[in-house]
Amino acid sequence: MTSSPSSIALKDMVPAAENNINTRFILLEKRNPSTRSMETQGKQNRPCLALVADETAAVHFQLWGEECDAFEAGDIIRLSNGIFSYDRSKQVVLRAGKRGKAEKVGEFTLAFVETPNMSEIRWCPDPNNPKRLVQETVISPYSRIFPPH
Repeated sequence: MTSSPSSIALKDMVPAAENNINTRFILLEKRNPSTRSMETQGKQNRPCLALVADETAAVHFQLWGEECDAFEAGDIIRLSNGIFSYDRSKQVVLRAGKRGKAEKVGEFTLAFVETPNMSEIRWCPDPNNPKRLVQETVISPYSRIFPPH
């Protein structure tokens, strides 16, 4: 299994409103959408959140519609042209977006770490370049959405 030449480690991601993340990771845990969100949004538009990780960090990965059923814990996923940015609830999540693509490329055979969780970091504008964000503080060493077992 080879990754693309422009593949990025999860720990090196910085929030941006661009589809430029090419990476691979293992899906550790998935939170299914609430019944209420399925009733109001329908199955095609329902989001669900997953905890994914690689050898360097973990992050919350947002899945939509059929993607929620397409991936399970243990799946190794390659993300092409993904986006790491704020969602509607102002949380930083990794997602395929409209131009990206997530595909299963294997299962169960990827070393990973669960900390740091890149979605649990508070980001602020870079004083040297206000168009770029930098890490300000770690909100929590562990995911508040996916607590350690």
